[in-house]
Amino acid sequence: MNRVLLAGRLTRDPETRSLASGKRVTTFVVTTEEYAGNGQVKASHHAVVVWDKLAAVCAQYLGKGSRVAVEGSLQTRQWDDDRGARQWRTEVNATAVELLSGRHARDFGSGATPEVADDDL
Repeated sequence: MNRVLLAGRLTRDPETRSLASGKRVTTFVVTTEEYAGNGQVKASHHAVVVWDKLAAVCAQYLGKGSRVAVEGSLQTRQWDDDRGARQWRTEVNATAVELLSGRHARDFGSGATPEVADDDL
């Protein structure tokens, strides 16, 4: 079973792009914290990839500092860079993202309440 559940904060605003196939992809990094018994905090950073309609929703409503819960699966990609060196990246391929901290500040000025039906995702 390949299942990931994370809860944390975005380290920066999401980045969105459209592929040549027309698919939309949004990427962001979620930082989680693990508390040790001695009062220290260990932070871990997780790359998250979101596709299609969920990508559009994440791009619109998430921002740096947003608290989110992410559900998905791990995937590892590999490629050769410009120098011919092999590169690897492990990401969370998200199937569900829940905003835990309310709407992004830029949306408060519009006065409109976002409504996203389950059918839309």
